[in-house]
Amino acid sequence: MEIKFAKLQGAGNDYLYIDAINDVPSCMAGDTDFYKKLSVKISDRHFGVGSDGIIIILPPSDSGKQETSTQSAGLPVSADFRMRMFNADGSEGEMCGNGIRCFAKYVYDKHLTDKNVINIETLAGVRTVEVFLSPGTGKVKEAKVFMGLPQFETDKIPANFNKPEIINEKLNIKGKEFVVSCVSMGNPHCVTFVEDVKNLDVPYYGNIIENSGMFPKRINVEFVQKLGGSDVLVRTWERGSGETLACGTGACAVYSVMKKTGRIDGNENSVNVNLYGGGLKISGDLSGGIYMIGPAEEVFSGHFNFFRR
Repeated sequence: MEIKFAKLQGAGNDYLYIDAINDVPSCMAGDTDFYKKLSVKISDRHFGVGSDGIIIILPPSDSGKQETSTQSAGLPVSADFRMRMFNADGSEGEMCGNGIRCFAKYVYDKHLTDKNVINIETLAGVRTVEVFLSPGTGKVKEAKVFMGLPQFETDKIPANFNKPEIINEKLNIKGKEFVVSCVSMGNPHCVTFVEDVKNLDVPYYGNIIENSGMFPKRINVEFVQKLGGSDVLVRTWERGSGETLACGTGACAVYSVMKKTGRIDGNENSVNVNLYGGGLKISGDLSGGIYMIGPAEEVFSGHFNFFRR
């Protein structure tokens, strides 16, 4: 069976988008096991197409049509589409900030909707995305996402820890001490600030923290270096995918922890998060919700033979 896909990237975080509304047989559109196997095979950068995972475009579920999203204005919003995302190892993730921006680009550019404000159902709830067009092209250039409220409660991350929150706690990894803070942005994140992120062995420490017994559902890890002013440099280790060039929910987690721990200067309400794949601007507050603005770009499209050896 040939699978039609389009590869899109947001700040270097690349996913393969599959339209399960039009391009997947209806008998397979809800087949989780199929998507898990497909993600492992097609995401392989040597024998597949190569990506951080796959994102499936689906109609909203019955609950998504009725369930409301927590907006900054407190208005009820029902979903236009449903997004499922699977990491390169086949595990399903709750949400993806860069992925949802590219999702909005896909459905707008492919004429699945003509709305410039799109409500997308995820496992983390309904998220609202506003798209902005590149002048003269009619195509989406970047998008703004309402990412919801950060949740710092230990049981919502979740983590095995004997305090209600994990804020500025010491974590010893093979003799190296990290001061970590944890937050959920719909998926779990562990944020730590370091002096020299470029020369840190992120794959080594990220893998250990991700799979620590402290986090029963594993965790994403952000290693952050303050650059001065409103700029930070972040390397991210994504649960199920390894080190990636960017992570949208991770950037929001960094901003939320900076607000929570007083690391943002004065009354600043935005941070420029510099990632190896590009930059994201994060703004908002802990009580009203977090917003993310960043790019979305289509790389190429094609077909993949799922059953080939």
